[in-house]
Amino acid sequence: MDMAMLKETLQRELPELLRADPGFREYLLELMRRDYPTRAETQDRFYEMLGELRREREERSREWREYQDKQDRKWDEQKVEDRRKWDEQNRKWQESGERFDHTHQEIMALAERLERRVGALGSRWGIQSETSFRNALAGILERTFGVQVVNVNEFDDQGTVFGRPDQVELDVIVKNSLLLICELKSSIDKAGMYIFERKARFYEQRHQRKADWSIVVSPMIDARARKVAEKLGIEMFSDSSQVEEQP
Repeated sequence: MDMAMLKETLQRELPELLRADPGFREYLLELMRRDYPTRAETQDRFYEMLGELRREREERSREWREYQDKQDRKWDEQKVEDRRKWDEQNRKWQESGERFDHTHQEIMALAERLERRVGALGSRWGIQSETSFRNALAGILERTFGVQVVNVNEFDDQGTVFGRPDQVELDVIVKNSLLLICELKSSIDKAGMYIFERKARFYEQRHQRKADWSIVVSPMIDARARKVAEKLGIEMFSDSSQVEEQP
């Protein structure tokens, strides 16, 4: 009997043989169990796999929630820190602006009085030199506005200011935490304005401190000197009308 005939015979006779012979049926089932799982075993394995997938999904979900919560906490902490820094910086800017405005108002008030007082200085104190004029203006500043005017006289060994080593003299005004570098002169021309600017930069470099303001106080400022001062960012004060035009 060839294989084709065997298969045909089995397909025809096997159902009846299984019904009629329980022993043969059990033998055949046992034989099939060795290589193929039962329906119950297949269902158990299926549900086991579903359980594993569910537990894996729950674990990933838990890890993702923890990660999101951690990121949210970091973001909230960063927002609080950024807000604190911003508020602190705003406070510093406001305090600095208030000090600057107050000092500017004081200088404006001084300029309004300069025209009246400078004219009287010559006859009242016998001003005959630049030094006397400077000392008189410094006295007005200190008595009227409570600032400290310091005359600085230092040696420029690199020749930064005059192109050769020489003594450099200038005035600084110290009020609270503000530093103003100033030139107190009876008159100033274009060359004098450039020299003052170099003096200011020399002082800043020597003392490693940036001045909050550079000003020239003089009742006589040459027109060409004014253009230089505007270009260099130097404030000028000679009379009340000019102060009112300052930005």
